[in-house]
Amino acid sequence: MWLKHFQIWIGKHWLKAVLIIFGSLILWMVIYGIRCFMNLESFYRQYMFASVPIQIPMTVLHTVIFIAGYGFFFRSAMSKKQGVVIKPKQLNVHFSGVLGIDEAKEECMEVVELINDHQRVRKIGGKIVKGILMLGPPGCGKTLLAKAIACETGIPFIPMAGSEFNEMFVGVGASRVRNLFANARKYAAVYGASIVFIDEIDAIARGRQFSVGGGGQETNATQNQLLVEMDGLNQTTGSNIIVIGATNAPVESLDTALLRPGRFDRKVVIDYPYADGRYEIFKYYLSKVKYDPSMDIMRLANYTISKSPADIENVVKESALICTRDKRTIIEMKDLTAALERIDLGQERKRKIHPLELTRTAIHEAGHAILVYYLHPLDDVFKVSVVTRSGTLGVVHHQQIVEMSDRDYTYYESSITVSLGGYAAEKLSYDTTTSGCTSDFKNAMNLASHMVFVVGMGESGYVGDYGVLKQYDILSEDIKTKLNADVILLLKKCEDQAIAMLTKEKVLLEKMAEALVEQKTLEYDDVTALCKKYGVGQKRKIEERGLLQEFHDKLEASSRFKDDSLLKDNEHLDS
Repeated sequence: MWLKHFQIWIGKHWLKAVLIIFGSLILWMVIYGIRCFMNLESFYRQYMFASVPIQIPMTVLHTVIFIAGYGFFFRSAMSKKQGVVIKPKQLNVHFSGVLGIDEAKEECMEVVELINDHQRVRKIGGKIVKGILMLGPPGCGKTLLAKAIACETGIPFIPMAGSEFNEMFVGVGASRVRNLFANARKYAAVYGASIVFIDEIDAIARGRQFSVGGGGQETNATQNQLLVEMDGLNQTTGSNIIVIGATNAPVESLDTALLRPGRFDRKVVIDYPYADGRYEIFKYYLSKVKYDPSMDIMRLANYTISKSPADIENVVKESALICTRDKRTIIEMKDLTAALERIDLGQERKRKIHPLELTRTAIHEAGHAILVYYLHPLDDVFKVSVVTRSGTLGVVHHQQIVEMSDRDYTYYESSITVSLGGYAAEKLSYDTTTSGCTSDFKNAMNLASHMVFVVGMGESGYVGDYGVLKQYDILSEDIKTKLNADVILLLKKCEDQAIAMLTKEKVLLEKMAEALVEQKTLEYDDVTALCKKYGVGQKRKIEERGLLQEFHDKLEASSRFKDDSLLKDNEHLDS
């Protein structure tokens, strides 16, 4: 009976019971502690009393340090970043200083006209540009163009990186987007407009993920806030905020909601500069150093296809270092080609090479060089080297002398023949080959497979992109066997061409190899002189196509760049 009464009392007064038990436990611990303390010897009691005044301030100090550190970490993660506002005068970047990307520059100049003349645009019922998305590989001038737009329009420039919106705490990204645009509106109210520049925007602009598990929800929230600020509920009339985004990610990876009209209205594609653009860029950066005025800069520009302006600047700086190490004061062509070789292939290795290996490498590279010189329809030899660098014993640098995008049968066939040139040269000279042909075989196989499976250039006459069927593993064994046979037949044909050409040019092959062993590096003029002296004199394919004459005409036309006055407005590019 008493047990039931106790259960009822506990049900009504369970909190009181817990407090009584907890208080009793603490009281017992205090009494027990005092008894134990009293039983200690006097020396230990004095020691404990003396340590209490020291422990109290140390405990307080540790607490303050912990709170301050945690507060600093929390504040930095939750800080309200608004972007540093840069005035146009501080930028000092004009379109005259943007070199090598004329097509993108013209498009941006049109945007500047629309911004500056927005009143006239509005009168006819149009709208000014709200967003510009700059797409292109790194180092080609996306940020420089964004600064030029701000400087030419004379409106404030607020830059931020896409990664600055991402933090470990939920909601921080969206909060920073709101703060950024609130700050931009304040400046737009004073100056009439403002530019928000988000570099590497793909960090917050990739396609949103709609998963049940909640993955990527923070990035989604940040992007949703950006969508609203650009053209949504928060977009107020007359705010005049132009958003410029820059990325080197493919446009397909970005969210489609960002790419619709009303947000990023313009897409400016900034590609690698063409020959004339590279000439201007080389001319500008070389004007900052001492260089040989007789240097053929147009040939150097053709030697650097697919190089960005940042790459070209790096080449000139590296060539200056090479020239300084050689205790010279004037940069020569060999310094620039050495800089390119070092940047592309790495530092020269100082290990001692066995004479037999060096001679074989020289024969191998001479075979490549001769076939490029005589057989290739677009490329010309710029440099041959047997200097050992990371992963390579030798290299032949060859590039198109005239930039062409289309590839025909002759181009592919000649490229495969050139790839097999080292193998053919070794086979002719030593009746055996080395493992140095491995990368050449890989390149030749890839080209031959592309010809047969993708662009319909096989002997069997099968037309179509069979690479798609091969990818999905739905290509029949019969067709696959015939296409594979076409690849082998094509490789054999190119091998026979390489052996036939090098057999005809056996003397040239030996002389070029000897020169490589002796000099380690042959420049374009050295290769040309050897071919004219020891070659049998057949006409080059590049001459048959008239591309050499076209190249020389372009070289003559490039005299319009000789006037250094083109560079006067570009001093700010050094900053």
